[in-house]
Amino acid sequence: MASPFVFPSSLRDLERDTDGDDEPSLRPQNPVAVATLRAADLEEFVKGASFDLSDKELFCIEEQEVFDVIYSIIYSFFLLSIVLTEESAAESCTGAKVTAHGRKKNPVYTWNWEAQRGRIMNLIANSLEADLSLLFGPGGTDERYLSFVSKCTFVLCENQNVLKDEDTRIGMCRIIGAIATKHQRISEISASVLHLIHKFDFTVAHLAETVASAEKKFGDGSLAISLIREIGRSDPKDYARDSVGADNVGRFLVELADRLPKLMSTNIGVLVPHFGGDSYKIRNALVGVLGKLAAKAFKDVEGNNNARLRSKQAMLEILIERCRDVSAYTRSRVLQVWAELCEENSISIGLWNEVASVASGRLEDKSAIVRKSALQLLITMLQHNPFGPQLKTSTFEATLEKYKEKLEGMDPRNPEQDELVNDSSFGEVGMGQPDSVSDSCIANSQDQNDPDATIVEITNLEQIRAIVASLEAGLRFSKCITSLMPTLIQLLASSSATDVENTILLLMRCRQFQIEGSEEALRKMLPLVFSQDKSIYEAVESAFITIYTRKSPTETASSLLNLAIDCSIGDLAALESLVSSLVSKAEISSSTVAALWDYFCFNINGVRPVQSRGALSVLCMAAKSSPSILGTHLQDIIDIGFGRWAKQEPLLARTACLALQRLSEEDRSKLISTNSGVFAALQGLITSFSLSEKIWYGAADKAISTIYTLHPAPEIFATEIAKKSLSSVFSVLRTEDVSNEDETQNDAFLSSLPPSKLGRFLFVISHIALNHLVYIETSVKKIQKQKRKNESSQHITEGPQSDASKSSEAQGINAELGLGATVDIAIESLAERAEKEIVCCSSEKNLIGHCGPFLSKLCRNMTFLQKFPELQASAMLALCRLMIIDAEFCEANLQILFTVAESAPSEIVRSNCTIALGDLAVRLPNLLEPWTEYIYARLRDPSVSVRKNAVLVISHLILNDMMKVKGYINEMAVRIEDENERISSLAKLFFHELSKKGNNPIYNLLPDILGRLCTQNLKDETFCNIMQFLITSIKKDKQMEALVDKLCNRFAGVNDVRQWEYISYCLSQLTFTEKGLKKLIDNFKMFEHALSEDSVMNHFRSVISKCKKFAKPELKVCIEEFEEKLGKVHEEKKEQEETTKNAEAHKQRIGSLDKFLASKEVEQSIGNPVEEETSEVVDPSVDSSTEDKENTPECSDNISTGNCQTSTTFTESEDGSEEIQSTRPVRKGLSRSRVKKTRDPVVEDSSDSAAARRSTRRQGR
Repeated sequence: MASPFVFPSSLRDLERDTDGDDEPSLRPQNPVAVATLRAADLEEFVKGASFDLSDKELFCIEEQEVFDVIYSIIYSFFLLSIVLTEESAAESCTGAKVTAHGRKKNPVYTWNWEAQRGRIMNLIANSLEADLSLLFGPGGTDERYLSFVSKCTFVLCENQNVLKDEDTRIGMCRIIGAIATKHQRISEISASVLHLIHKFDFTVAHLAETVASAEKKFGDGSLAISLIREIGRSDPKDYARDSVGADNVGRFLVELADRLPKLMSTNIGVLVPHFGGDSYKIRNALVGVLGKLAAKAFKDVEGNNNARLRSKQAMLEILIERCRDVSAYTRSRVLQVWAELCEENSISIGLWNEVASVASGRLEDKSAIVRKSALQLLITMLQHNPFGPQLKTSTFEATLEKYKEKLEGMDPRNPEQDELVNDSSFGEVGMGQPDSVSDSCIANSQDQNDPDATIVEITNLEQIRAIVASLEAGLRFSKCITSLMPTLIQLLASSSATDVENTILLLMRCRQFQIEGSEEALRKMLPLVFSQDKSIYEAVESAFITIYTRKSPTETASSLLNLAIDCSIGDLAALESLVSSLVSKAEISSSTVAALWDYFCFNINGVRPVQSRGALSVLCMAAKSSPSILGTHLQDIIDIGFGRWAKQEPLLARTACLALQRLSEEDRSKLISTNSGVFAALQGLITSFSLSEKIWYGAADKAISTIYTLHPAPEIFATEIAKKSLSSVFSVLRTEDVSNEDETQNDAFLSSLPPSKLGRFLFVISHIALNHLVYIETSVKKIQKQKRKNESSQHITEGPQSDASKSSEAQGINAELGLGATVDIAIESLAERAEKEIVCCSSEKNLIGHCGPFLSKLCRNMTFLQKFPELQASAMLALCRLMIIDAEFCEANLQILFTVAESAPSEIVRSNCTIALGDLAVRLPNLLEPWTEYIYARLRDPSVSVRKNAVLVISHLILNDMMKVKGYINEMAVRIEDENERISSLAKLFFHELSKKGNNPIYNLLPDILGRLCTQNLKDETFCNIMQFLITSIKKDKQMEALVDKLCNRFAGVNDVRQWEYISYCLSQLTFTEKGLKKLIDNFKMFEHALSEDSVMNHFRSVISKCKKFAKPELKVCIEEFEEKLGKVHEEKKEQEETTKNAEAHKQRIGSLDKFLASKEVEQSIGNPVEEETSEVVDPSVDSSTEDKENTPECSDNISTGNCQTSTTFTESEDGSEEIQSTRPVRKGLSRSRVKKTRDPVVEDSSDSAAARRSTRRQGR
């Protein structure tokens, strides 16, 4: 056997003689001078050495020849090569090729380190894992050798590219594990590992794998335990300061828990205290660790089962508690962990409803990321629920009741005292058990149509108890999800796109499991199709396709028509947008369209008229993007839409009219040429009385519009309709007779007319007039378009460039002469004349013009119309339409319109008038401008409907720059706190959109709104909520700073305490910058007088506390001085106010005493008239005058007995206090003039006498 190897301090030590050493050792005897070898010889030398090491066993190094070769290579070649490589790399970083001098470029022989690095690292690992006691002796492996190897390994770990090589990474993992575990260098390795974790985030996963590999290979988890304990012993404040390190440590713990769950579960106690730390990243990691442990650590564990359950339960309770963490990131992470546990089937049924309840509560969290995680958790819980594929509450209740009856029949004991299997005991039944009795029974039974089939023949009492407990848990879960529908509907309107997207996904999942209310809630998503956020639109479209179109054509058609039947007007508009979009994208196939025609034409058995109408409605929506869809069934639309089915389904005729308006130009001409009787059907629909009152107005509206859309001469056909409608009402007298008779005769005549017929006639006349106006405008646009087209075609046909100069010259001449403008002016003049003739009654043949005065008189007859609210609604609507058409008619009737809008008893009439005011303001803004105040007054209407329409109208006018924002905008601000939630939301939306316009008009409006709200009788809470919302819409720092000046200036000249409070509250809601704070300090004199009020002072304290949070050290000194100044002035003002109050109270007491003494004197004078003439006692209290408010305190403190001209004398007592002697009477016989002279000084110094009287009363007591 060769001599043992002694690890030298340096390679040169191996060449020294061993003289004096008793113990022999391996030393080089015949080293090769590698540096003198040629490149080819050097390569062969190295290859031979590598082959020797590969072919022979590990301890071949003890052979002298092999040892000399290895020594030569290590010392002479590798070290020199490393030095030369580093030097060359430093000299030429650009990678230039090195060539030798000569005619040929000799290739540079370099060591391919990349290819050999992994193999060498694994060889080193093999050596460390082998028994090195033969090499190093009984003393163990040399410390310096292990330190050198570990140091080099950790240095390599700092290089991310090195870690990408799998062989190298595995070798380094083995080296670190062997040194730490086998060679017992745990403390040093732990310190190095933690250093890498803190500094290099890319090492985290690899180091966790290293620690786990060491535990599995050597069966020793001491390295993992050491790391866990070192992390647990760290100060939580360090992690708060080092966020990157905390993030890396957290990831390491989660990775370690995933790889070594059982080991981590036994040492988790040292990490739990970090839940109280300030670093949310560590808390997030610990939550993830607990999730990994709950999912993996307690599977297939031998030993005490109860201890295992208690440990797992404790971890789950911590996770439940962490759902209320102060950090939104941690709350979100907890919910994500619960979702992972659901996917792993690691949540017991007993804990299922508690988790669902926590997730439901987090849907109202203020943070969007928490709400997102809560929604995703609920989606996961529905997907992995253990209660079956259907979660209908009614089904669970029925099944549960039957099983309870069966249980009571089998168990003779009292069920109240016989404890059923509770959640905690039954809860440990895992979710991932397909053979579970409860799951299999429920899942199979709920698919049966027979209600008795829900009871499965089970005779085992314990199994039935388990089923009952499972059904109770399922029922609670179903009710929990069902109760979320209102919250989910609110989340659909959230400003966060993630809220909307995940809410839609959750509602789709609820619909899949047949949760009550999910279908209705999903319909609330339809208006979101108009969202400007592309992700929301795509989510709505995707959900719509999944729910309604991915079925067979017949089922798709049925779903769409049923949806159209049940939709509101707003939902119909959204549905129309979706259907037309899907038709253009071919998501709705031609087979589905054919199925819809089958439903409309009653080709399917059992189709009801309402379904036929729904199918036609969907076809109209599809025709918006593809008009040719309707051309194939024109005659069916006319026959069914206006035939006998229209009497059974009133809305069918209206839908048929809408379909005719959607026809293409080709189909329209085809319809007119075939003389299909469509216009006769439309006329009959308008003039007949077959439809009910409510349905007729909508159908007549669409019918008249259809006539003006399809008929080649609509004005002629509309005249016939108007005459026929007129004859049906005024069959006795002519219209001029009605308008010219006196008021009494008109009332009698109107009373004899049927109100419903008169209302219909007025509606027809006004709607024809309005459609005629639209027809004129459309015709003018067509003429102008044709004119431009002719001009452009004329330029094209004029030929080559030779004529271009002539044409341009001719255009210039025409422009100078104004010929082109003359044509446009003529067209506009004709259009104005045609519009004016609609309502003007100058022509004898103008029927609508003659109806105008009659309608005006009718609307002014308020007494008559109040008897017939429906007639008043129709008359006012007709009046508004005629006012929109003609400016003169509008000006003449504006007064009656505003009067009705304010005082009409019917809220429908007031709402219609409010909406009409908006239309008038758009068309005739100059006429409506003086009435702006009265338009705003509609916001104070007691009716919710009127206020809502007023908010919508004013919002539309202001946001579209059709009405200037004037001083009445405070009425709109009050609606922010409207008792109706819908109105409040609309008002908030208005101000939110207004803040986006220009330079945020709210900034300029805020002081005026504040001033006006202060004068209104609002509750303090209402005012604060309004101003807080408005101020939060101001984002710019410059505007906030300017508002400080504006609000401080409002203190000047204001003596109302309530206004002081309001202004100071607004100041407290501002976001203060350093400049804004300085402005507040500079304006101290403006609000100094208001500091006497505690509420005002509290608001300023709020400002100061808010400023201290962001203030720099030098600014904090200024803030503290300002705070001290505020406090000092506040105390002074409070003392002055208290003194003034005391003086006022004293003045009242003195006045009452004077009156009492005067009354006594009068009584005495009446009782002793003779004595009064001869003798009089001077009482200073009788003649003392009223004290001055400001001088009272001084007089009460500084008593001057020398100036008191009374008969009462003061003497000094022994202890220094004043004593009062009895009043001395004046000599009898003293004249009145003498008495008056005596009393005069008392009047001058009334304060001294008052002080004397107070002293007298004290002595008397």
